[in-house]
Amino acid sequence: MGSFLEINDTLRINKKQGFPKDLDIEKHLSEHYLLKNVKNKVFSFADKPNIRYYHQPPVRTFLVEELKEKWLYWGLCQIIEVTYDYQKQVTSGKYKIIYLNSPEEMKQVFDLTDQRKELDYFQ
Repeated sequence: MGSFLEINDTLRINKKQGFPKDLDIEKHLSEHYLLKNVKNKVFSFADKPNIRYYHQPPVRTFLVEELKEKWLYWGLCQIIEVTYDYQKQVTSGKYKIIYLNSPEEMKQVFDLTDQRKELDYFQ
């Protein structure tokens, strides 16, 4: 009784939590990463604070890197596995990247989906 349930549409993680180490924004801005480089790879995330629920595939989830306390919208992913540690109150899981934004799209998507300027990586 009294449980709070929120369905997340965004997987916001940093490198320590499981954002792909191969994806680097500086490299991406100079030479656009292609989806074929990450397609069908399974990535893991761990110790995301709080219990978080995600839509089941084939529903998309925004893939956001938390970088320098800002949000960087890399593209879309599908959460394929989720585990909960109810004692530590953390969420972990696995995901696949299904779309990578071009650098131009990365700059536009924040304005279209979020609009909190204080969190915009490009501001």
